[in-house]
Amino acid sequence: MLDKAVDREEQPELSLILTALDGGAPPRSGTTAVRIEVVDINDNAPEFLQSLYEVQIPENSPLNTLVAAVSARDLDAGTYGNVAYALFQGDEVTQPFVIDELTGEIRLQRALDFEETQKYTVEITATDGGGLSGKCTVAIEVEDVNDNAPELTMSTLASSTPENSPETVVAVFSVSDPDSGDNGRMVCSIQDDLPFLLKPTFKNFYTLVTERPLDREERAEYNITISVSDLGTPRRHTQHNLTVRVADVSDNAPAFSQPAYTLRVRENNSPALHIGTVRATDADAGANAQLTYSLLPPSDPHLPLASLVAINPDTGQLFALRALDYEALRAFDFQVRAADRGAPALSSQARVRVLVADANDHAPVVLYPPPNASAPCTELLPRAAEPGYLLAKVVAVDGDAGQNAWLSYRLLQATEPGLFGVGAHSGEVRTAR
Repeated sequence: MLDKAVDREEQPELSLILTALDGGAPPRSGTTAVRIEVVDINDNAPEFLQSLYEVQIPENSPLNTLVAAVSARDLDAGTYGNVAYALFQGDEVTQPFVIDELTGEIRLQRALDFEETQKYTVEITATDGGGLSGKCTVAIEVEDVNDNAPELTMSTLASSTPENSPETVVAVFSVSDPDSGDNGRMVCSIQDDLPFLLKPTFKNFYTLVTERPLDREERAEYNITISVSDLGTPRRHTQHNLTVRVADVSDNAPAFSQPAYTLRVRENNSPALHIGTVRATDADAGANAQLTYSLLPPSDPHLPLASLVAINPDTGQLFALRALDYEALRAFDFQVRAADRGAPALSSQARVRVLVADANDHAPVVLYPPPNASAPCTELLPRAAEPGYLLAKVVAVDGDAGQNAWLSYRLLQATEPGLFGVGAHSGEVRTAR
């Protein structure tokens, strides 16, 4: 009979010597050896070598990568001691891992993404042939890899930036990187040769501002490249290009092509004759560069400028309003103004001098002898007058100028041809013989 329970795992077999005694005197006995084999029953569940396994795996590990190997043992024998591994409660579907039921090797069956899930907790069961099981936990930490480039999100972008303004905000943007550690730390920069600065405001937000007042006339637009790079290995970069246009401000007065103009017009001109053009330019743009020309009141209050000259307000062309008379007005001066259409409007002035050129529009007038005398002019000639004797001098004038006023004299008629002659330039009448 069994005196106490036996345990195969402690003693798989028992060896006994059985002795039989009779009742004689002296008693006699016989012995026999008895070997008892303890038959196994499934009384031991599988036990893992560790209740908790902790492992790390990079997120960019290829499929079928060995993540960990778990091991459990069962003290039973035969089928009761054979262990099969499995993920607990359908983890094969919800987690990117698979376990080999014979070896306990856990391998990767789907790609990992640190930015999506950083940690997995996997429960493993080991079940023997009799249905008993044991459990362990595998804590898997996904290690970040620098697999994401930084991202830049523009929050505010000014369509244009006015010139001459002090520090002006051009753009507001944020940067982000879903990686961790140095892989997610970022630095921002722009080109060094531009009058702009990047200023951090709060976490991962920046403003792009002007470093100094801009001058549109010097440069009308800037192409800026914002570079964002992380501190991972290898570094990943992102660039964002933007164009900043400088808005014009009316800060330049019109400038005439020359400070003074001299125009020449022949007298007796036809009314509305184009006599010249003044030109001015403005370095600004748009309405700030659109010019209007006008005449300023003359400094001489007696000069009837409004009846003499007009100007086209758009082109700067000057016109003589009426026929000019050299003998009445040989030259006159006035000021022309060019004003832009900015706010405030800026202007400049130029001096214009008009010279009236003489035309031969006056016949000579004889002053002596008087042309309208009631009787012919009589001169006495001495009988003894020698050749070249000055008998008389014809005096005449011409209202024109220059060559138009140069006079020449000649005899038209004489009762005694060859007796007298007249100086072609002096008008002196002398005896010829």
